[in-house]
Amino acid sequence: MKQWHIFLAFFRVGILGYGGGPSSIPLVQKEVVEKYKWMDDEEFANILALGNSLPGPIATKMAGYIGYRVSGIIGMINAVLATIVPTILIMIVLLTFLSSMSDQPWVAGMTQAVVPVVGVMLATLTYDFLKKAKGALGWVITIIMAVISALLIEWAGIHPGIIIAILLIFALVKPDKAKQKDNQKEGQSS
Repeated sequence: MKQWHIFLAFFRVGILGYGGGPSSIPLVQKEVVEKYKWMDDEEFANILALGNSLPGPIATKMAGYIGYRVSGIIGMINAVLATIVPTILIMIVLLTFLSSMSDQPWVAGMTQAVVPVVGVMLATLTYDFLKKAKGALGWVITIIMAVISALLIEWAGIHPGIIIAILLIFALVKPDKAKQKDNQKEGQSS
């Protein structure tokens, strides 16, 4: 039953993730966090951050990792295949059809109509992540980090993966304030 759920979750992502990897991320989040509850939002955000820093399509990287985490090697293979097979089949059918109808104005209108939907899905996911960051860091730090990240990515031309890697390294090496307070209390009580 678990393999069937993995297949269905990632098949839906593969079939409905129109617009590539970024547009499928909210769909993965809906399936993995909200529907099947295989992980929480924080774990999903960590996987997304790490996946974005690695090369290759984000949807298949996330499918592979989540499938492996939920059900081992078989789950990983199942999730990756469920993610890519719909795309392959749809591409063959749609490209054959669209190439024969490419001179029709409704074909161009159809593809342009999907762009706002993908934009709304990404905006919703961004808002959810900002709310979670606010809970962990507070609004001031969240906004400062978002602005600095946007400036580095858009104006300085730094790849997002580099920024994510730097932040992950910082999170790993920064001192834990709670542990420091506990150590100070132990030192004072001795």
